[in-house]
Amino acid sequence: MEVIVAKNSGLCYGVKRALRLVKETRKRKMEKVFTFGDLIHNPQVIADLEKKGIHSLNDLDLIEEGTVIIRSHGVSPRIYNILEKKQIEIVDATCPIVKKIQKLVEALAKKEEEIIIVGNKLHPEIKGLIGYSKKKGIIIETERQARNLPPQKKRSVLAQSTQDRFLFISVVAALIERTEELKVYNTICQSTQTRQKSTSELASCVDTLFIIGGKNSSNTKKLYQISKRILPHTYFIEKANHITPKMVKGAKKIGLSGGASTPPEAIQEAVAKIKSSYKHQYHSEKRVQCQN
Repeated sequence: MEVIVAKNSGLCYGVKRALRLVKETRKRKMEKVFTFGDLIHNPQVIADLEKKGIHSLNDLDLIEEGTVIIRSHGVSPRIYNILEKKQIEIVDATCPIVKKIQKLVEALAKKEEEIIIVGNKLHPEIKGLIGYSKKKGIIIETERQARNLPPQKKRSVLAQSTQDRFLFISVVAALIERTEELKVYNTICQSTQTRQKSTSELASCVDTLFIIGGKNSSNTKKLYQISKRILPHTYFIEKANHITPKMVKGAKKIGLSGGASTPPEAIQEAVAKIKSSYKHQYHSEKRVQCQN
C-alpha cells in the first residue's frame, strides 16, 4: 500500500498569520483575549486556543473589556464600529487576501450596478463582504440561482476566497447570458486554487482519498466536493481516528489532502494511522510514484 499526500496541503499563509498574531497577542496581554467567532474553522485548533485562555465569542454584548482578535475570515464595518465605541483593543487577523476583496467590494459599491458575490451566505467571510456592499451585494450559491436573476445592463461578479473554481465559472457563464456588461473578478485566492488543483490531480490516480479538516471549513468542504466528483471513494474526516478498515479495503494507493485550516500534525497523524493500522499491507505492496 502506498500513501500519498497532496502537495500544498495544510495551513495557508492567512491562517498561519492569524495563529501567529494570536500567539503574539497572548504573550503581551495578561488580560482577557477573545476572538470574534472562531479564528479558523478547525475544532482542534479552537480547543487548543481555549486551553490558552483565548475564548471564541459571537455576541459582542458579552465583551466589555480586553482585546478582541478579528477572525481570519474578516468582519463587516459594523463590527469594527461596535468594538471601537466600546473602546476595545482590536487585533486584526483578517487574511490579507480577504481584506483585498473587502476593499474591492467597497469600491464597487460606489458604482451604480449590482455586485454578485458567489459564496455561502452563512459563511463569515460572505457576511463581512456584504457589510461592505452598501446593500448592493447579492449572494449567489448555485448556478441555478444565477440563471433565475433578471436581466441587467451592468453587473460585477466576484467570489468567496475559498470558492470552488468550477462553480464560479458556471455562475459567470450563466450571468453572461443575463447581463449586457459583466465585469468578472476572480477573487478565489491562489492558495485555494493550488490546493484544488493538486487534490483533483491526486484523486485521479489513487484508489481512496481522505480530505482532512474541520467539517465547518468551507475550503476543506470544497476539496471534498471536487475530489468526490472524480473519485467516489473520497472521505471527509476531522481526525485520524475516524479512518476505518472499511474505508481502505482493497486500496493499493491512498491519498490524503488537507484544507487551509488543517494543521500539518493532523495530516501526519492520518498517515501514521494508516501505516500502523495496515502495516502488513503497507510493507507487502510495491511503492510506486503517482503519475498523471
